Amino acid sequence: MKPFRISVLTTIASALASNAATLDKEAPREADGQASWPRVILRGDYPDPSILRDGGDFYMTHSPFLYSPGFLIWHSKDLMNWTPVCRAMTKVVGSAMAPDLVKHDGRYYIYFPAAEKNWVIWSDDIRGPWSDPVRLEVGYIDPGHAVDEDGRRWLFLSAGKRIRLADDGLSVAGKVEHVYDGWDYPEEWETEGKYLESPKLLRRDGWYHKISAEGGTAGPATSHMAISARSKSIDGPWENSPHNPIVHTWSADERWWSKGHGTLVDDVAGNWWIVYHAYEKDRYPLGRQTLIDPVTWTEDGWPVVSGSAPEIPAASQSMVLADDFSGPNLGPQWTTWRDSEPREIAIENGSLFLTAKGSGPADSRLLLVTATDHSYEVATGIQLSEGSTGGLVLFYNEKAFAGIGSDGSEFTIFHGAEQRTRAPNPFGDRFFLKIENHRNRVDLKASGDGKTWITLLEGLDVSEMHHNRFKGFFALRPGLMACGKGEVEFTRFDYRGVQ
Repeated sequence: MKPFRISVLTTIASALASNAATLDKEAPREADGQASWPRVILRGDYPDPSILRDGGDFYMTHSPFLYSPGFLIWHSKDLMNWTPVCRAMTKVVGSAMAPDLVKHDGRYYIYFPAAEKNWVIWSDDIRGPWSDPVRLEVGYIDPGHAVDEDGRRWLFLSAGKRIRLADDGLSVAGKVEHVYDGWDYPEEWETEGKYLESPKLLRRDGWYHKISAEGGTAGPATSHMAISARSKSIDGPWENSPHNPIVHTWSADERWWSKGHGTLVDDVAGNWWIVYHAYEKDRYPLGRQTLIDPVTWTEDGWPVVSGSAPEIPAASQSMVLADDFSGPNLGPQWTTWRDSEPREIAIENGSLFLTAKGSGPADSRLLLVTATDHSYEVATGIQLSEGSTGGLVLFYNEKAFAGIGSDGSEFTIFHGAEQRTRAPNPFGDRFFLKIENHRNRVDLKASGDGKTWITLLEGLDVSEMHHNRFKGFFALRPGLMACGKGEVEFTRFDYRGVQ
């Protein structure tokens, strides 16, 4: 890609930089209450967590779905403070979800389903580089890696299935067999259905323990859960815990809805935890956030959520969402949608250049970040080239989005995928855009100098832009849009969480 050559946009850069103190750092968030559980360890859309303890280090990754590059790997020393390490997968092979991050014989693997098959990527260094996806010729979803008493490798799957893996873990070496029927929860419980998924296995004190998900991922607040079963042999039979479910939302009055998809992990001090995901009540567009609860083991060897734990620090995630495009490459906060075309993205002289495509948010070039706050503001400066349209959006999928775009002559205001209005653009081909999201009520604004703003739309309701309405398991993500022809130049992207 050869960036469209113009002089550095000092007006845009200086105007946005003058706002840096308020727009490039996240504001303090609401306290979770350090005496209460569960606690959020990753805010925003970080679903289907898979966590690995590697000596004194913890690593965790989540479902990337159609965002690319995928499988952002986080690192922590204490389970509470997380730093991004790398994005492990650059190729989009379908909507990738429900991974299992494991280490075996010194090598790291991520097993995941996409496009009706299971896949694996691997690396000898957690920080990469990672291999291209290797297709495993087996269906079902939510693979969980396990090693039996004789060192043989297995992949446990949804619906109580499993299949033998080759010794290198990069192909299957047997046939699918049924090994587990799940747990029969009471018929009167309100769920989406049984949906036995997410088997995660560990061995402790001579027992294989399997944590699975049931009840469906979304739908009613009380749908999801994590259940426990154990066996002396990896071949079964599997005995269900008398304490099931070990994680569950019991009432829509609770703060966290659809709690489930859990993984057990211990720390170096011998404490046990369960890491899982949940929607926050009335905050569905944020997606499923990553939570943690302390676990104790009963005298007869079952894991239960205890509600008390040793003193631990407050949670934090050290990934800044704002970007001044001063580095040579995009930061780990950014993803594309459905594609990964690094040749269509360039950074030069403190500006980001996106090659335009499509006619609007549904088919444009998108760069998105994962919002982490109930309320936030995003802003950017834009310089258009001939034939291009630049914009700032909140994007769920092709059927659910909001935002502003301009071709230099007029603004197009996207109320959603089915409704748009237009207004004159008095600023020409250099302008600023801002989106203020106040707890799912959105104001869309534009400016010629980054200081004086005109409101193009006020109070747009985006609270229904989530999975229960539009499917896909995504989240409403803010980001940049380039459509039409030519290129769009962006100077700074600012994100600020607000109360």
